[in-house]
Amino acid sequence: MRLRKVKNALDTVNTSKYIILEPEKHKGNFNKLFNNDNPIYLEIGMGKGNFIIQNALNHPKNNYIGLEKYESVQVRAVQKLEKLDLPNLKLIHMDAQNLKNVFDKEIDTIFLNFSDPWPKSRHSKRRLTSSFFLEIYDSIFKGKPHIIQKTDNIGLFASSIVSLSEYGYTIHNCSLDLHSETIENFETEYEEKFASKGEKINYLDAVKE
Repeated sequence: MRLRKVKNALDTVNTSKYIILEPEKHKGNFNKLFNNDNPIYLEIGMGKGNFIIQNALNHPKNNYIGLEKYESVQVRAVQKLEKLDLPNLKLIHMDAQNLKNVFDKEIDTIFLNFSDPWPKSRHSKRRLTSSFFLEIYDSIFKGKPHIIQKTDNIGLFASSIVSLSEYGYTIHNCSLDLHSETIENFETEYEEKFASKGEKINYLDAVKE
């Protein structure tokens, strides 16, 4: 993925009221950060924020955390949030490989939206549904591990189904054309772009019993 650099992006991100600057300090206590015991939903790779912002707006009794490692992308979400007041939304600027350092059995659901497919076999470990990452997620889920994925990439989708199934997940809902379903869906920026071209969106909802 080629990223366009945004001037002063990191400074803008780090001064946002939504950003958690030292997330490790809140490990095991994110309920106190939100000042409630409501479920916490984590989006890994939040991009420009449409999905996570719409979820927070429409479900005020849920808590949401958006994780993004590229400041030039996350800054767009920060800009969208400037005129909004969403106490149930926080953002973290970090690589997902460090999740174990930040959370301790407090996440209810993980969203994986249009993640990098890493199509080459030698890069399979980098896929966010690889066993490498699924093992990391085990330590941050509060109850039964629950993952919801959306992607336009059928190769990644097929790989995810295999990886999740082999790791003990049961796929309760699966679609090769999400927009034809009656599932509540808030679109990401990528999704809007793909759907406008008539491309199908793949979707799965999986739980590890």
